[in-house]
Amino acid sequence: MANETVLNKRPEEATLVQTERTRSRPQFFPNVDIVENAEELLVLADMPGIKAEDVDINFENGTLTLHGKVADRQPENTNYLLREYEVGDFHRSFQVSEAIDAEKIYAEYHDGVLTLHLPKTEAVKPRKIAVKTK
Repeated sequence: MANETVLNKRPEEATLVQTERTRSRPQFFPNVDIVENAEELLVLADMPGIKAEDVDINFENGTLTLHGKVADRQPENTNYLLREYEVGDFHRSFQVSEAIDAEKIYAEYHDGVLTLHLPKTEAVKPRKIAVKTK
């Protein structure tokens, strides 16, 4: 397939960089889908259990950072028979190219999914070129 070479990583890129944790709460890395269309990139991040006001999105020096804090949903002194839902923070960062118009980035949150709209700059958007006849 033509896309296979685009998705293959070079050996030096395949190594994950280990970062030090400074927060005591568990940290989750939300699953994301990144979709491209002619006008923008869409980042769809699964962040269940978060209120919109607990989502923090920053863009600085070409890095887009998502952070969300999950609050404990149960009152203290609850006697759990089974507890699989963990309380913690969602955190994910991406390097964003200059092809994105940083001033026009916006986000929406609905049903546990954060949708980030990253509009492309006019210079990289596809354009139709008219053919003239003589």
